[in-house]
Amino acid sequence: MGFTRKDVREPSLLQALIPIVFLLTLLAINVNIFDDTIAGSNQIALLLTGGIAGLIAIFNGQKWEYIQHNILKTLHSAMPSMLILFLIGSLAGTWMISGVVPAMIYYGLDVINPKFFLISSVVVSAIVSIATGSSWSTIATIGVALLGIGQALGFSDAVTAGAIISGAYFGDKMSPLSDTTNLAPAMAGTDLFTHIRYMVYTTVPSIVITLIIFLILGFTIDVHGTADVTSVKSAIESTFTITPVLFLVPICLLAIIVLKMPALPALLIGTLLGGIAAIIYQPHIINGISGVSNDYLLSSYKGVMQAMLGDVSIKTDNPMVSDLLNTSGMGGMLSTVWLIISAMVFAGVMEGGKFLQRITQSIIRFANSTTSLVASTVGTGIFFNFTASDQYLAIVVAGRMFNKTYKDKKIAPEVLSRALEDSGTVTSVLIPWNTCGAAQAKVLGVATLTYLPYCFFNIISPLMSIFVAMIGYKIRYIKDNDNKELESELD
Repeated sequence: MGFTRKDVREPSLLQALIPIVFLLTLLAINVNIFDDTIAGSNQIALLLTGGIAGLIAIFNGQKWEYIQHNILKTLHSAMPSMLILFLIGSLAGTWMISGVVPAMIYYGLDVINPKFFLISSVVVSAIVSIATGSSWSTIATIGVALLGIGQALGFSDAVTAGAIISGAYFGDKMSPLSDTTNLAPAMAGTDLFTHIRYMVYTTVPSIVITLIIFLILGFTIDVHGTADVTSVKSAIESTFTITPVLFLVPICLLAIIVLKMPALPALLIGTLLGGIAAIIYQPHIINGISGVSNDYLLSSYKGVMQAMLGDVSIKTDNPMVSDLLNTSGMGGMLSTVWLIISAMVFAGVMEGGKFLQRITQSIIRFANSTTSLVASTVGTGIFFNFTASDQYLAIVVAGRMFNKTYKDKKIAPEVLSRALEDSGTVTSVLIPWNTCGAAQAKVLGVATLTYLPYCFFNIISPLMSIFVAMIGYKIRYIKDNDNKELESELD
C-alpha cells in the first residue's frame, strides 16, 4: 500500500506495554465510577488508549496512514460480527412478541427439574451449538429462553448464563460447522477432522468437569422460585397464545443453519419467521405494541417493525414475567457495536504500531519445552483476545506467530490448532470489550464480569490444554526422515 517507512523503529517492550497498562488503569477506574461501563466509559477508554499507542507509534517513525490502514482492516474483520449482532437484536424482538421465547419458557418449566436445570442448560446449549456451529445463535435463541426458565426457578442470572455459555462454547468448539473450528486448523496447517479429533483430549475432560460442577451446584444452591412456577406459567398463558406450533420457528432456523446457510441471511429469515408467527398467533400483542386497533395490516407492520428496531415491553400480571418480556431490538445493540468499534480501533493501532508483535516475541523467547510452547500459545491467544478484542484475530495472529516455532520443534500442527481453540475461541467471551464478551453480555442482559466466574468450561479449557501438554499426553511429533506425523504419544 506504500504506507510504511524504512526508518520506522521497532517499539521497545516498555513502549508496547504502556498502552496495556494505561487501558487497564482506565478500565479499573471506570468500574469504580460508572454503573454501566458498556454505556460509553469503556469505549472512551479504548479510544484514548488507542490515541496513546498511536502517539508512540508516530514517535517511532510510523506513518499515520499506515496506522489508519490497520484500523480500517480490523474494523473490516469485525463488520460481520456487528451485523450479526444487529440481527440478533431484531430476532430477539420478533421471537419475544411472537410467543416463541415465552413458549420455550412455558414448556421448559414443565419438563426441567430444578435440581438438574443447570446441567440441562449446559447439555441443551451444547447440542444446539454443535448442530448450528454457532455459539452466538445458540445463546441468542435457546439461551434467552433458558435464562427465563432459570429466573422462574429462582437461579441467579449469573449462574444460568455461565451454564448456557459453557455449553454453547463447547458445541461451537467441537462443531465442524463452526467458523473458528475451521479457522484454527487452517492457521496451523492441519485438516478439520484431525483438529476436531485431537481437541477431544482436552475438550471432553473440560466439559465433564464442568458438568460435574453444575450438577453439584444444582443440588446445593438454595432456589426460592420453584413455588412461583405456576404463577409464571399462568402469566405467560394469559398474555400469549401458547402452542407447540410456535416451535416451528426455531426448528426452521436450526434447519437452515445446519444446511450451511450463512449466518446473516439465516438470522434474517429467523427474524421474519418470528414476525409472521406474531402476526398469526399474537394479534393482541401486535395491536398493543403498535397502538393501532382499526387496521390490522398497518398494526402488523408497525408492531413487527417496532420489535425489530427498538424497545418493546409486554406487561403481565406477574412483575417478574413482565421484566423478562422486554426487548430492545437493533437499537439496543448500538452501545455494544460502539464498544466493538472502539475495541477494533484500539486493536488496529496496536497492530499498526507493532506493539502486539513486540510483546509476543518476548513470550516466544521463553518457549523452550513443549509445555512452555503450548502454555505460550494459550497465553498469547488470551492476550490477543484481551488486546485485539476479537477471537478471529486471536486465532489468526497467534497461529501465524507460532506456526514456524512448532515446525522447528517438529511438533504436529494439530497440537497448535488445539491450543489456539483452547484459548482463542473459549476465552473471548470472558472479556467485556471483546466482540464475544460484549455481545453475549448484551444478549443475555448479564454483565461479562458477573457471569465470568460461572463459565467453568471456558476457564478450564486453556488450563486443560496446558495440563495435557505438561503430562505429555497426546503430543504428536513429526518424523525426521519423511516429515510425516508420528502417531506415538509421550508417556
